[in-house]
Amino acid sequence: MRTIITTVFFTLIMAMAAVAGAADVKLASVDVQKVLVLSNAGKEAKEQLALKAGKYENEKNAKEEELKKLKADLEKQSVLLSETARNAKEKDYQQKLKEYQRFLKDAQDDLQAKNDEYTNKIVEDIVKVIQEYGRKNSYSFIFVKNDSMIYTDDKSDLTDEILKIFNEAKKK
Repeated sequence: MRTIITTVFFTLIMAMAAVAGAADVKLASVDVQKVLVLSNAGKEAKEQLALKAGKYENEKNAKEEELKKLKADLEKQSVLLSETARNAKEKDYQQKLKEYQRFLKDAQDDLQAKNDEYTNKIVEDIVKVIQEYGRKNSYSFIFVKNDSMIYTDDKSDLTDEILKIFNEAKKK
């Protein structure tokens, strides 16, 4: 459905461009995802997420070891312990397991939220660079290059140029 809407949209724009006089219309595309991934800001965000994920991974491993130890102790001692003591140890293990599962969900949610935050901020900055570039260079339309675009001429792809400008802008 989305592809059909996009195709209709592009057809409408091309028809408008033909009516307006094709000589006056400049069209281009930018692969925003490529700029996001290859930009210095994108790489830095990825590194920060990897560091945070590494910290969570270390904490996860420590919690897993604690759970394994508790489980092993419970299995070793279960025949020796009274029913009350065994139930207390099982309850303690179940509580730790719930805390571990909650930790995993919270860590995943936090990483996703940070990823979304970084991505949205960088994409917002990329869009500003594209808009400024379009104004300065008298473009009528600059499209986001995506899978629904059936064909774009390589000469109309501004991705590398926008990436260069974006990296330079972020240095300042």
